[in-house]
Amino acid sequence: MSTLTSVPNEKITVPLIRARKVRAGAAPIACLTAYSKPMAQLLDPQVDMILVGDSLGMVLYGFDSTLPVTLEMMVDHGAAVMRGAKRALVIVDMPFASYQLSPQQAYQNAARVMAETGCAGVKIEGGAEMADTVSFLTRRGIPVLGHIGLMPQSVAASGGYRAHGRDANEADYLVQSARRLQDAGAFAVVLESMIEPLAARITQELEIPTIGIGASPACDGQILVTDDMIGLFQDFKPKFVKQFAQIGAQISTAVSDYTNAVQRHEFPAPEHCFGVKPLVPVATSAPVTPMKAAADAKAGKTRRRS
Repeated sequence: MSTLTSVPNEKITVPLIRARKVRAGAAPIACLTAYSKPMAQLLDPQVDMILVGDSLGMVLYGFDSTLPVTLEMMVDHGAAVMRGAKRALVIVDMPFASYQLSPQQAYQNAARVMAETGCAGVKIEGGAEMADTVSFLTRRGIPVLGHIGLMPQSVAASGGYRAHGRDANEADYLVQSARRLQDAGAFAVVLESMIEPLAARITQELEIPTIGIGASPACDGQILVTDDMIGLFQDFKPKFVKQFAQIGAQISTAVSDYTNAVQRHEFPAPEHCFGVKPLVPVATSAPVTPMKAAADAKAGKTRRRS
């Protein structure tokens, strides 16, 4: 197995990610989400992979789940991210109901996503039941990132948001699913909300990398929703999230400072304006005292007599 690791200025490709197994000496894969060009530009020099996740439905659009996200949304945001990413591998989530019907449906929609965004591949949720679809895509040139464990698109059917793999039967199913996805041609697989012993077992058994989100450091890489990681998403914080910044609080402070500056006439200042000329000092008259007023009045009477 190769020990390739990422190089700061090297374009990250699917084969490079596929080769990133920690046990072979590779550095863990760092992944984050992005939905816009500005965020992609900030992440691109730092991470190996950017996921345009259907999490945008909750993070950006305020939906209660990812189910309302449409293919058009993913295409639009995927294209925006691609305009900002020059180095990192960009993968786009396939939204709910865009691939489950048949391998042919999945191919048609995945091909559209790749053609209209320029991304490097797509992510599909599902275990052994999706292996035929993954195989159908990969044999036709569409790289696929698998996703097992907690799958947000089917969270209602799988018992809600919980850690997966505690039950022996479920653990065996997840191991088999990971193997099936690998055999179908997936270049890596996301393990979400999975107990550490199971994540470690799957990582050890697979030849392709595992990328964990709430699946312990046993995985070959990690991914988080960027808005969670930087403290921008305020609705809730999953147990597995570490906030490396408090951007939400900083934004609140900045908005308060801005509002106060506007209301105090401190903003905009001259340096923020166009065509502002320096103020010319205006000479002011001396204060009029009672004695001066009387003298002026007397002088006026004298001028009228003459």
